[in-house]
Amino acid sequence: MSMIDHTHDQAARSFVASANGHADFPIQNLPLGIFAPQGGTARAGIAIGEMILDLDAVLAAGLLDGAAEEMAAAAEGGALNEALALGAGPRRALRHALFALLSEGSPEAARVPHMLHAAADCTLLLPARIGDYSDFYAGIQHATNVGALFRPDTPLLPNYKHVPIGYHGRASSVVPSGTDFRRPHGQRKPATETAPSFGPSRNLDYELELGIWIGPGNALGEPIPIAQAADHVAGFCLLNDWSARDIQGWEYQPLGPFLAKSFCTTVSPWIITPEAMAPFRAPQPPRPEGDPRPMDHLWDEADQAGGALDLDLEAWLETPGLAAKGLPAHRLTRGTALALYWTPAQLVAHHASGGCNLQPGDLLGTGTISTAEPEGWGSLLEITRGGRQPVTLPSGEVRRFLEDGDTVVLGARARREGFAGIGFGACRGGVTG
Repeated sequence: MSMIDHTHDQAARSFVASANGHADFPIQNLPLGIFAPQGGTARAGIAIGEMILDLDAVLAAGLLDGAAEEMAAAAEGGALNEALALGAGPRRALRHALFALLSEGSPEAARVPHMLHAAADCTLLLPARIGDYSDFYAGIQHATNVGALFRPDTPLLPNYKHVPIGYHGRASSVVPSGTDFRRPHGQRKPATETAPSFGPSRNLDYELELGIWIGPGNALGEPIPIAQAADHVAGFCLLNDWSARDIQGWEYQPLGPFLAKSFCTTVSPWIITPEAMAPFRAPQPPRPEGDPRPMDHLWDEADQAGGALDLDLEAWLETPGLAAKGLPAHRLTRGTALALYWTPAQLVAHHASGGCNLQPGDLLGTGTISTAEPEGWGSLLEITRGGRQPVTLPSGEVRRFLEDGDTVVLGARARREGFAGIGFGACRGGVTG
C-alpha cells in the first residue's frame, strides 16, 4: 500500500499557477496519461492544473535520472503499457522527481514552460493499449436494487456475497472521455410484446463505476495472492459502462451481457496513481452481521484496514432542453466509492485466482456503485425503477432512459482534512442517433 510522504503536503504549491487550488489536478495529484498537442503526435503527459506537462520533453531535456528516467523512457511511444509494467518503485520515483520539478522554487523552473501545453488545446487519448477489459458487479446496493426489480423476493443470488461477480467485456470499444457514440441496435423483447424485434435500444443507460488499471500482472497459471494484489494496481479512473437495458434483458440469460454492453465503454483519460490516492484510502466497511467472511484467497487484514477508496462520486446529465433554456446540467447521482462490497485488491486477486494472466494496461471495472440512499443510485435503471418512475428535469423534459443528444458526465473527488483534495477529471460521453 502506498505511503503518505512529502508529495502529499497540503501546503505544497507549484509555479504552474492554475495547479494551486485546482479541484482535480493540484501538484499533489500528478496523474499519468497520453495526449496529443495541437498538430502533434501522441505522447506521455502529466496533468498539472489546466496544463499538461510533456513527459517526453522532460526526458529529452535530461531532467530525470535513475528509476524516474527509466519510468519516463518506458512511457514513450504513445501508450503507457511498458511504464505500468514497471510497478510501484519507478512510478513513485517519477512522482517524486516531477513534484520537485514542478514545485515553487524549483531550480529548473525556467526550463519547464515550453514543455507545458494548455489542456484545452490538446486531445486526450486512452492511456494504454487495453488488451483485456473485465467488468465486475461489486456494488452491492446496485445489485440489490436491480435484483429487486426482477426478483423481489430474492434480489441477490446465493453466490453474490461469496464471490466477486464479473464478466469479460469488449476492450475494442473502450473510448476516452469526450467521445460520443451511436445508439446501439439489437434484439429486444419487452414483456408487452409477443415476439422479439430488432432496432435501436429504447432503454439506454449509464453506469457510474471506477476503473482499475493493471500494472505488472502475472504469468498464466500463477494466481496473485491477495496480500500482493495491490502491487498489481497501476491506478484508477472513472468508467461509464453504457448499457442497453432492453437488449440486455433479452440476451443475458444464460451467459450474461453481450451486445448490450459491447458498443461503448467510456473512461476518464488520466490514471490516478495509488501514490496520489494514499491519503484517501480507508478501511473496507464491515460486512453486515450474518454475511459470510470472504474466503482465504480474498482476505487480507491490511487490505481490510486500508484498501478501500474514500471518493465522492457524481453523475450529471446534459440535455438539449437544458442547454436551450440556459440551465446547468442536472445531477443524477451523488454517492461514494465506499459503497463497494469488495476492495480493488479483492477484485484483482479473484480475477487471477483461477490462473488468468492479467497484463499491463488491462482494465477492470468495479461495477455500478450505488448507495443505500436514492440520491446515490448509479444508473437510470434504479433511479426510474426500470422506467416506471420517470425523472422530470428543470427544463420540463422527462427521462425514463437516455435520449439522443443527451450527455452524461461522471466525476470523482477525494477529500480529507489536512490534505489537498484531488479529482479524476471528467468522464464524458454523449449519445447520438
